[in-house]
Amino acid sequence: MNSFSFNGAGEIIFGRGTVSRLPELARRYGKGPVLVTLDPFFSGSDLKSRLNKDLKSAGLSPVFFDRIEPEPSPRSAETGARLARKKGCTLVVGIGGGSALDTAKGLAILAGNPGKVSDYVGLDRVPGPGLPTILVPTTAGTGSEVTFTAVFTNRQTKSKGGINSRFLYPAVALLDPELTLSLPPAVTAQTGMDALTHAMEAYTSNKANPLSDLVALKAVALIGAALKRAVQKGTDIEARENMLLGSLLAGLALANAGVTAVHAMAYPLGALFNVPHGLANAVLLPYVLEFNRSSCPERFARMGALLSRSAAASTLEQGAKQCIRKVIRLSRAIGIPEKLSDLKIPKKAIPQMAPAALKIARPIENNPRPITEEDIAALYRQMY
Repeated sequence: MNSFSFNGAGEIIFGRGTVSRLPELARRYGKGPVLVTLDPFFSGSDLKSRLNKDLKSAGLSPVFFDRIEPEPSPRSAETGARLARKKGCTLVVGIGGGSALDTAKGLAILAGNPGKVSDYVGLDRVPGPGLPTILVPTTAGTGSEVTFTAVFTNRQTKSKGGINSRFLYPAVALLDPELTLSLPPAVTAQTGMDALTHAMEAYTSNKANPLSDLVALKAVALIGAALKRAVQKGTDIEARENMLLGSLLAGLALANAGVTAVHAMAYPLGALFNVPHGLANAVLLPYVLEFNRSSCPERFARMGALLSRSAAASTLEQGAKQCIRKVIRLSRAIGIPEKLSDLKIPKKAIPQMAPAALKIARPIENNPRPITEEDIAALYRQMY
């Protein structure tokens, strides 16, 4: 067995109603002004009013920042960092979906280090810690609350890049499934498939290890059982709870084992055509799974058995094929598009997308089957 390490948030707190602990936790890690990076969806909500009141009651001075874009640009984090420095903030609280959490992580780093987002894109380029962070996800999808990555989209160069550093792990990941009850069905579907992608890619990654395997497989089982229910009946708190737990576990898996070619191929869709990251992953997932199936059929068969209850396959090959059929059935049941043409991506863009995907080096290296630019182009063509 190869050696491995396993990392995540400093503390993980999970459960219904746990957002009420935020003032107590914020007081533990900050004092005076604290920057609350809030998804714009909650800007006029009762949640913002309650947080403002409760943080003030805890002796803190909340500074709210909601200038967050979908698939955030570096400008979002850089603007927030300037605000944090101007106000003398000692803590960053991030509340929202993946874009809000990535922005919170990015601006926290920039508030404690000189430079811009572009200075730190890559692996281990951040020189030191930024402000401590408490991250509160409101979607069950990205797992950003327990990863060391913050991804930003450069609209000028039409490219995406991530800051990857141990200094991005939060002090606390605070997960309250009640905050996900208001998610619309389409967002629930796309973010849920994003989480499933994280789990399945981490489990089949070349860098998978025994601990990442455990959390990845549990995530596959939870998401497979709960996603359709969460989409069709958003008020089902048990389904929401299992989805958020599945997303958390998938995030831990991807942070430690990495992701594979689905993510590499998804980046150009977001950078060039503004396709939301979760949706891009969801559309790509069955095609890349099929490409990778022969590389580790036993792992595919195991995931397929966990995705939903069915009779055991008689051979590994049948079990692996069954896994992909189940992913396709689940995607169809929750309204995920099946083709790039459904996303209005022109076929003539493939010669631009394929080399761009190949440049996303770490997921390409992690892919269980060697994949070339020609393979990527062929997969994109299949998706029409």
